[in-house]
Amino acid sequence: MAGLLLRWAFLPRFLFALLLVFATYNPEKPYSYFYWAIANLPDFSAVKAFVGVVLLIGWTLYISATVEALGWLGLLLAAAFFGTATWAVIDQGWLHVDSPKALTYVVLVLISALLATGLGWSHMRRRITGQVDVNEIDRH
Repeated sequence: MAGLLLRWAFLPRFLFALLLVFATYNPEKPYSYFYWAIANLPDFSAVKAFVGVVLLIGWTLYISATVEALGWLGLLLAAAFFGTATWAVIDQGWLHVDSPKALTYVVLVLISALLATGLGWSHMRRRITGQVDVNEIDRH
Protein backbone atom coordinates (compact mmCIF):
# COMPACT_ATOMS: atom_id res chain seq x y z
CA MET A 1 0.00 0.00 0.00
CA ALA A 2 2.81 2.43 0.85
CA GLY A 3 4.47 1.72 -2.51
CA LEU A 4 1.24 2.55 -4.30
CA LEU A 5 0.94 5.83 -2.39
CA LEU A 6 4.54 6.74 -3.21
CA ARG A 7 3.92 6.05 -6.89
CA TRP A 8 0.75 8.17 -6.98
CA ALA A 9 2.46 10.98 -5.06
CA PHE A 10 5.43 10.97 -7.46
CA LEU A 11 3.47 10.80 -10.71
CA PRO A 12 1.93 14.33 -10.71
CA ARG A 13 5.27 15.87 -9.73
CA PHE A 14 7.02 13.97 -12.51
CA LEU A 15 4.39 14.88 -15.10
CA PHE A 16 4.61 18.58 -14.23
CA ALA A 17 8.41 18.39 -14.30
CA LEU A 18 8.19 16.81 -17.77
CA LEU A 19 5.88 19.61 -18.87
CA LEU A 20 8.22 22.26 -17.48
CA VAL A 21 11.37 20.76 -18.98
CA PHE A 22 9.89 19.98 -22.40
CA ALA A 23 8.09 23.33 -22.60
CA THR A 24 11.40 25.06 -21.97
CA TYR A 25 13.45 23.01 -24.43
CA ASN A 26 13.02 19.95 -26.58
CA PRO A 27 14.46 18.86 -29.90
CA GLU A 28 11.21 19.44 -31.80
CA LYS A 29 11.93 22.89 -33.20
CA PRO A 30 8.64 24.79 -33.06
CA TYR A 31 7.40 23.22 -29.81
CA SER A 32 9.51 24.74 -27.03
CA TYR A 33 10.10 28.14 -25.49
CA PHE A 34 13.70 28.08 -26.63
CA TYR A 35 12.80 27.83 -30.31
CA TRP A 36 9.66 29.96 -30.03
CA ALA A 37 11.11 32.93 -28.16
CA ILE A 38 14.83 32.81 -27.56
CA ALA A 39 16.07 31.53 -30.92
CA ASN A 40 13.94 34.18 -32.62
CA LEU A 41 14.89 37.27 -30.56
CA PRO A 42 13.92 39.95 -33.13
CA ASP A 43 10.27 38.86 -32.76
CA PHE A 44 10.34 38.95 -28.93
CA SER A 45 7.02 40.19 -27.47
CA ALA A 46 5.22 40.74 -24.18
CA VAL A 47 3.51 37.34 -24.48
CA LYS A 48 6.87 35.61 -24.94
CA ALA A 49 8.26 37.50 -21.93
CA PHE A 50 5.24 36.48 -19.82
CA VAL A 51 5.59 32.81 -20.77
CA GLY A 52 9.30 33.07 -19.97
CA VAL A 53 8.52 34.44 -16.51
CA VAL A 54 6.01 31.61 -15.89
CA LEU A 55 8.64 29.04 -16.89
CA LEU A 56 11.23 30.77 -14.70
CA ILE A 57 8.86 30.58 -11.72
CA GLY A 58 8.37 26.86 -12.35
CA TRP A 59 12.12 26.26 -12.60
CA THR A 60 12.74 28.30 -9.44
CA LEU A 61 10.17 26.29 -7.49
CA TYR A 62 11.51 22.95 -8.66
CA ILE A 63 15.20 23.78 -8.28
CA SER A 64 14.87 25.43 -4.87
CA ALA A 65 12.72 22.56 -3.56
CA THR A 66 15.17 20.01 -4.95
CA VAL A 67 18.23 21.67 -3.44
CA GLU A 68 16.42 22.26 -0.12
CA ALA A 69 15.19 18.67 0.13
CA LEU A 70 18.22 16.80 -1.16
CA GLY A 71 21.09 19.16 -0.42
CA TRP A 72 24.05 19.34 -2.78
CA LEU A 73 25.32 15.87 -1.88
CA GLY A 74 21.86 14.35 -2.31
CA LEU A 75 21.48 16.16 -5.62
CA LEU A 76 24.79 14.73 -6.78
CA LEU A 77 23.81 11.23 -5.63
CA ALA A 78 20.39 11.46 -7.30
CA ALA A 79 22.01 12.59 -10.55
CA ALA A 80 24.50 9.72 -10.27
CA PHE A 81 21.63 7.29 -9.60
CA PHE A 82 19.61 8.36 -12.63
CA GLY A 83 22.70 8.67 -14.82
CA THR A 84 24.11 5.24 -13.99
CA ALA A 85 20.67 3.63 -14.25
CA THR A 86 20.34 5.05 -17.75
CA TRP A 87 23.86 3.99 -18.60
CA ALA A 88 23.05 0.43 -17.47
CA VAL A 89 19.86 0.37 -19.55
CA ILE A 90 21.75 1.59 -22.61
CA ASP A 91 24.65 -0.78 -21.94
CA GLN A 92 22.26 -3.75 -21.73
CA GLY A 93 20.83 -2.81 -25.12
CA TRP A 94 17.34 -2.10 -23.77
CA LEU A 95 17.52 1.49 -24.98
CA HIS A 96 19.23 2.71 -28.13
CA VAL A 97 20.37 6.30 -28.36
CA ASP A 98 21.95 6.26 -31.79
CA SER A 99 20.95 9.81 -32.62
CA PRO A 100 21.63 13.04 -30.73
CA LYS A 101 17.87 13.69 -30.71
CA ALA A 102 17.18 10.42 -28.87
CA LEU A 103 19.93 11.17 -26.36
CA THR A 104 18.46 14.65 -25.83
CA TYR A 105 15.08 13.11 -24.99
CA VAL A 106 16.72 10.74 -22.49
CA VAL A 107 18.56 13.62 -20.79
CA LEU A 108 15.39 15.73 -20.60
CA VAL A 109 13.46 12.86 -18.98
CA LEU A 110 16.33 12.37 -16.50
CA ILE A 111 16.28 16.06 -15.57
CA SER A 112 12.52 15.79 -15.04
CA ALA A 113 12.95 12.71 -12.84
CA LEU A 114 15.63 14.48 -10.80
CA LEU A 115 13.43 17.54 -10.26
CA ALA A 116 10.41 15.43 -9.35
CA THR A 117 12.48 13.41 -6.89
CA GLY A 118 13.67 16.59 -5.21
CA LEU A 119 10.18 18.04 -5.01
CA GLY A 120 8.75 14.90 -3.46
CA TRP A 121 11.73 13.81 -1.37
CA SER A 122 10.41 15.09 1.96
CA HIS A 123 7.16 13.16 1.44
CA MET A 124 9.00 9.97 0.45
CA ARG A 125 11.43 10.27 3.35
CA ARG A 126 8.59 10.76 5.83
CA ARG A 127 6.77 7.67 4.51
CA ILE A 128 9.90 5.52 4.45
CA THR A 129 11.53 6.57 7.75
CA GLY A 130 8.78 8.28 9.71
CA GLN A 131 10.98 11.38 10.08
CA VAL A 132 9.54 14.80 9.34
CA ASP A 133 11.64 17.50 7.65
CA VAL A 134 11.34 20.97 9.13
CA ASN A 135 12.78 24.06 7.50
CA GLU A 136 15.18 26.01 9.68
CA ILE A 137 14.01 29.45 10.72
CA ASP A 138 16.62 32.13 11.20
CA ARG A 139 16.17 33.94 14.50
CA HIS A 140 17.89 37.26 14.81
